[in-house]
Amino acid sequence: MATDIVSGVNILSREAVQRKVRRMAFEIAEANAGEAQLIIAGIAGNGTLLAQKLADELAQIISTHIERITIQLDKKELLHAAISVERDWNNAVIILVDDVSNTGKTLLYALRPFLAFQPKKIQTLVLVERSHKLFSIQPDYVGLSVSTTLQEHISVVTSNGDFDGAWLH
Repeated sequence: MATDIVSGVNILSREAVQRKVRRMAFEIAEANAGEAQLIIAGIAGNGTLLAQKLADELAQIISTHIERITIQLDKKELLHAAISVERDWNNAVIILVDDVSNTGKTLLYALRPFLAFQPKKIQTLVLVERSHKLFSIQPDYVGLSVSTTLQEHISVVTSNGDFDGAWLH
């Protein structure tokens, strides 16, 4: 674990992250009962790991076919979002996944590639949501909502393919 994280306040432990992911999986299962397929779209980085953990939990509780994909975003050129799988997304149920929602900007631009189609539903999920929305993206599934100052930062730390937790600094 990085030493600078220790100076922050732990807001989610490893075990708490696991509980949050499991709870959100149940929420998704309930909200999407009867769907033939769910597309779990993780934003590259921690969003991809969170999407994998979510897909693993969903596979344990529903029999729906689950497909996991990755969305690549260049934080400097947000208009150039790319999906790891090219196909027809019409009538798809898509769950867009990222680790932290700050302003809503990343989630907004990650939606862009799907807008050339007519998905049945697009839902958003974040592990930690901050209260500083500049864009009108409100996550459908949230692990933890945190009120922060604009100067504070949230770090979600991973190691060995698992979440170590989240810290506020």
